[in-house]
Amino acid sequence: MNVTIYDVAREANVSMATVSRVVNGNPNVKPSTRKKVLEVIERLGYRPNAVARGLASKKTTTVGVIIPDISSIFFAEMARGIEDIATMYKYNIILSNSDQNKEKELHLLNTMLAKQVDGILFMGGDVTEEHVEQFKKSDVPIVLAATIEQNNIIPSVNIDYEQASYDAVHMLIEKGHKRIAYVTGPLNDPINGLKKLAGYRRALEEANIAYDEALVVEGDYTYDSGIEAYEKLAELPQRPTAIFVGTDEMALGVIHGAQDRGVRIPDDLEIVGFDNTRLATMVRPKLTTVVQPMYDIGAVAMRLLTKYMNKEHVDNHIVVLPHRIEYRDSTKN
Repeated sequence: MNVTIYDVAREANVSMATVSRVVNGNPNVKPSTRKKVLEVIERLGYRPNAVARGLASKKTTTVGVIIPDISSIFFAEMARGIEDIATMYKYNIILSNSDQNKEKELHLLNTMLAKQVDGILFMGGDVTEEHVEQFKKSDVPIVLAATIEQNNIIPSVNIDYEQASYDAVHMLIEKGHKRIAYVTGPLNDPINGLKKLAGYRRALEEANIAYDEALVVEGDYTYDSGIEAYEKLAELPQRPTAIFVGTDEMALGVIHGAQDRGVRIPDDLEIVGFDNTRLATMVRPKLTTVVQPMYDIGAVAMRLLTKYMNKEHVDNHIVVLPHRIEYRDSTKN
């Protein structure tokens, strides 16, 4: 049978209120009484009922995390940052996979609110007006991680994706490239589509290089879509001399697609990815890529959420972390 708070109180010869104060870390308990209660808890193997504690304190010490794809290296690393900070602040995580499906995301939001989570982290994907309306109706704080809401109403943690994309393309332009392709994520994605495309276009415009739609190929973040994107670029009358790719996984597909056609990298074609996942060092040649601090985005987003949940002061609800380019072997020195 499960050991209850009543069993602990009876065994320790104290009130149930005293046991509750010990369990919840209330300082108004004599050290000798606290020691006795803790010894009984340990001996009986008592585990406090989180639901019951939540009803009493109106807190469940749980955080809901909605993630687009848990199998993604990118989001897995971000989830690790969330988990580490959650553990530090004694929160438990309820993790749900949304498959980047709007209806499923909205359903998961309702489900997590029904479970009385203390806060929600929403990761990746397109934040629509329906999402924002749902967020506004929530009576718990919500923080976005690795995605944005266009009006900057909802707290978020990201890097400057447009500037990061600009920096990557500008670097290729400085190397002398004028025919630079871009393999993008879905163009309805506010980050991997629109923001990064804007940075790509700005870099070309500043260098007086005409924008060519044929050099922009839309992928779906996957390795296979990277291969398919290169196949399309290889069929152009004039092939690109450099390719900027919106994610590392697609960049691996681009590299292998080019190598299958006998293209030497970086001698014939220079390639730059985005994210700096572990994949970047597994491929040959190793991938030059924009470093997006995935772990830090998750960790900072979780810390920001704890501030809202605990009603701490927040200096800025929009957090932008630094990025940089990690130079490896897919570009020339």
